[in-house]
Amino acid sequence: MESVLSGLRLQGMLRVPPWLSRLDRIRPGSDIGLAIGVVCLLSVLILPLPTLLLDLGLALSITASVLVLMVALFLRRPLDFTSFPTLLLLTTLLRLSLDVATTRLILSRGNEGPTAAGHVVAAFGGFLMGGDVVIGLIVFSILLVVNFMVITKGSGRIAEVAARFSLDAMPGKQMAIDAELSSGMCDEKTARKRRRELEEESAFYGAMDGAAKFVRGDAIAALMITSINIIGGLTIGLVQHGMAFADAASTYTTLTVGDGLVSQIPALLVSTAAGIVVTKGGTEGTADAALVRQLGGNPKPLALAAGAALVLALLPGLPAFPFLALAGLAGGAAWLRHKHPHAATEDVIQVAAPPSAESPISDALRIDAIRLELGYALLSLAGGDAPRLTEQIKGLRRSIAAELGFVLPPVRIQDNMQLPAETYVVRIKEIEAGRGELRPTALLAMDPSGKLPSMEGERTEEPAFRLPALWITPNLREEAVFRGCTVVDPSSVLTTHLTEIVRENMAELLTYADTQKLLDDLPRDHARLVNDLIPGVVSLGLVQRVLQGLLAERVSIRDLPTILEGIQEACGGSARPAAVIMAHVRTRLARQLSDAHVGAGGVLPLIVLSPDWEASFAESLVGPPDDRQLAMAPSRLQEFFTRLRQVFDSLPADADQPVLLTSGAIRPHVRAIVERIRPTTAVLAQAEIHPRARIRTVATV
Repeated sequence: MESVLSGLRLQGMLRVPPWLSRLDRIRPGSDIGLAIGVVCLLSVLILPLPTLLLDLGLALSITASVLVLMVALFLRRPLDFTSFPTLLLLTTLLRLSLDVATTRLILSRGNEGPTAAGHVVAAFGGFLMGGDVVIGLIVFSILLVVNFMVITKGSGRIAEVAARFSLDAMPGKQMAIDAELSSGMCDEKTARKRRRELEEESAFYGAMDGAAKFVRGDAIAALMITSINIIGGLTIGLVQHGMAFADAASTYTTLTVGDGLVSQIPALLVSTAAGIVVTKGGTEGTADAALVRQLGGNPKPLALAAGAALVLALLPGLPAFPFLALAGLAGGAAWLRHKHPHAATEDVIQVAAPPSAESPISDALRIDAIRLELGYALLSLAGGDAPRLTEQIKGLRRSIAAELGFVLPPVRIQDNMQLPAETYVVRIKEIEAGRGELRPTALLAMDPSGKLPSMEGERTEEPAFRLPALWITPNLREEAVFRGCTVVDPSSVLTTHLTEIVRENMAELLTYADTQKLLDDLPRDHARLVNDLIPGVVSLGLVQRVLQGLLAERVSIRDLPTILEGIQEACGGSARPAAVIMAHVRTRLARQLSDAHVGAGGVLPLIVLSPDWEASFAESLVGPPDDRQLAMAPSRLQEFFTRLRQVFDSLPADADQPVLLTSGAIRPHVRAIVERIRPTTAVLAQAEIHPRARIRTVATV
């Protein structure tokens, strides 16, 4: 109607009255149409129904049940029929409403004859019962038992188990989706779609678990209605209408059993549909295709079934024709499958083919570059509709790539039931690199001054920087902010700790394959530089060591062409030690190094190494010029540690992070010492300060 009316409006051929255009809102499938239909069903429970409308309703019930059964048979997966629980409620309500309407007609007009409750009930009472009330009662009882005890009870149990297992497996499946998202194996749109399907699956099986009770209750109601009709009909026929007992029993029992059969056959069809839907499980494709593929995909079972049927045909006393016919059909099917095995069983072979013998061993040899293990109480951080942890890890990988020029390996998130409930562990190449504890329902409050916040909460330490902190309840967030505290959620605490661990181990994460990929991803303009440098001048392994050395000191390698040019200049056509190449590359990156440590005022703060310490370090170097080693006395090293701590402790807390300035010859050795006490402090050589950088000396060691 909508398309016709719109076409006529466009052509100007029809002026549609307003009342006619509103009829489109009550068409089948609209919200108003559904509401009107449900109201009509409920009204049947109260208002008397003419026999014509009753016949129409019974015909609708039977046809709708057949339609539901056919839809269930041709489903490809259960989630394609998510409206089935609602449909079960509506079809059950339809049958009960018709039962009430039929009961009203049987009890009020049963003395008028077999058609008192409509022609549909009369037909079922006469044809299916064979004119015998006892046979009708027996058939009705059998249908009731089959529906109530077998199909409904079995499908309800399957739905209950499926709902329980689906809910139990939901966190693990969500974590798998989030892990694939954080590792880049799927995009955000695909992950959101899979999460929605997972939620729909859990909701569907949960709804089916409850909807199965509708059919079960319908069977009990049918038994009670039948008993009431028989007893009430006999009473009304004998007392009110003065009928003989035999006539009253024949008339009212025939109508009652016919009504019971009319209601039980659609109920049996809908129950069968419910059983097919819940038993389908993870089977892909329609039910007919799955049955043919799985029952007839292998010729051996067919051949054995044909042999068994042939043996039964030869036994004395059994009819030979049915078993011979079945033996011929099964044998012919087995012969066809044997001649054409791949055409019909390709899908089965692909799915059921056993894994190779080497697969478990190869899987055991694989290690995760970065793995985050969570206790069971922390699984909620990586699950749900908006998993904040996985989104933050995804942002971490993006920020590391933008800042350091290195694409972080995928972070695998895994549950570990051996950990305490609120503990997490970060592993780098299967080795534990850090761990901490979180309170998933609390917030972490920290005082920027480094002191413990003066408010109510559970005392703890911030895992990344070991600062005193408090776990507070969410309702104290505003109070903590008012006191000047920094308040973060548990997933942000974990992500911050993970970020620091990744930065500390960045050099180990850059593998040989990653180095090759970085070179392959360079623009075509730099292809000539790479070809001239590798492998003629230096090896790929040497380039990897240079890049690892830069990443170990948190120097960005985004400007890879400049780094390669520095390597080429340092080598000068001949092999040079990695330390010499590293020093020259850092000189080429002077502008980048200086800019990375400039303070808020555009000035580079410096802590200068005094001439005495410069001389002490220079005199402690031993070995050949290309491989100098530091051999300073332990007491002298301890004195340097003490003096360095004093200098840094004397700086204001809100001052910019200063850089330790040394000469180029001793810079790597001073850096190795400073890293032990202050790993985030940069150590630069004098040649690594850009000539145009504005510098200010804040202290001297």
